[in-house]
Amino acid sequence: MAALSDSAAPVSSREPWLTLVGIGEDGRAGLSPAASAALDAAGVVYGGERHIALAAPLAAEARPWPSPFAGAYAEVLARRGEPTCILATGDPFHYGIGAEIARLVPPAEIRAFPQPSAFSLACARLGWPLAECACLTLHGRALTRILPHLQPGARLLVLSWDGTTPGLVAALMAERGLGASRLTVLEAMGGPRERIRAAAAVGFDLDGIDPLNTLAVEVAAEPGAWVLPLAPGLDDAAFESDGQLTKAEIRAVTLAALRPRLGERLWDIGGGAGSVAIEWMLRHPAMRAVAVEARPDRAARIRRNAESLGVPDLAVVEGAAPAALAGLPPPDAVFVGGGVSEPGLLARAAEALPPGGRLVANAVTLEGEAALLGAFSETGGALRRLSVARADPVGGMHGWRAAMPVTQWVWTRP
Repeated sequence: MAALSDSAAPVSSREPWLTLVGIGEDGRAGLSPAASAALDAAGVVYGGERHIALAAPLAAEARPWPSPFAGAYAEVLARRGEPTCILATGDPFHYGIGAEIARLVPPAEIRAFPQPSAFSLACARLGWPLAECACLTLHGRALTRILPHLQPGARLLVLSWDGTTPGLVAALMAERGLGASRLTVLEAMGGPRERIRAAAAVGFDLDGIDPLNTLAVEVAAEPGAWVLPLAPGLDDAAFESDGQLTKAEIRAVTLAALRPRLGERLWDIGGGAGSVAIEWMLRHPAMRAVAVEARPDRAARIRRNAESLGVPDLAVVEGAAPAALAGLPPPDAVFVGGGVSEPGLLARAAEALPPGGRLVANAVTLEGEAALLGAFSETGGALRRLSVARADPVGGMHGWRAAMPVTQWVWTRP
């Protein structure tokens, strides 16, 4: 669907003219009298070809969504004031078109008649409490987005992209030591083609899966399973790296200093392996980040790390800062992990922040430390020295091997 503005729809005193009707696999038989009346009163009905077929017979003109979708919203808005209906699957406001439309049309001009969502139907079939399930969609989204949710004992409800999605999820889970997990495929729920089948992730062999399916997952982890922890400070081995990596202990302290908040955007300047940006995004599905990296090989590595660790939406910008920062969406927080001694970089990063925005910069070289000392002297903030030592073999025994100390400057824009 076309990208829409984040701004709220304007308040309106007009009467409702746009009706959103959720429809299930049982078609018109499942609609309430009010929803059927609204459908019959419309001059034009928009929807997918499947939705329009389910709603037949229609007295109105049926207009299947165009492909590409770009002009669809403008066409709907051009009918403002004329009785118009949009058909959607189940609940239009649960991973449906409702939220997109509500950004364009004032709520006072909309009437909505939702049906049970696929998540509600799945819970009704399985006896699961919906409030205790993680609900997500892989429809039109990268498969690896499921990875942060694969926690032992978790129950997931997943909207599939098509009939191949359950098998792909099963293979991904088996590869990560979650093969004992139980996957239930619920196909075409609510209609005559409904079918429910289950299998373990390892050796998953269900075939002929209907493209319209919802996947229910009960996660079971084997010893040594690769599960993304909920706390920051992923093991260094989780990242592909050429050595340019903020180490786990320093990364955990750095994330704490950045103080992530829901839906915020981070600039990770001098991304290296992308570890700080990736861990920022792992804090919550609504988090956003841009990793800025001058070297193309490292930029490619960041993309691979983001994919393998479940945050494929991490934006990667190839270029040297501060020039590469031009035109980026504004940040709520900035981490500078490389190039702190570059003239003007810290000032440019600070200027980009809104009031209350946080800037954290790490340095291991004397030149980088001098830049942080200068910034601290000019603008204040907090300055600290972090050091970590790890036990390493020394002959047949062990001793402490210290990593290079890190100077960290933390500043909040007034």
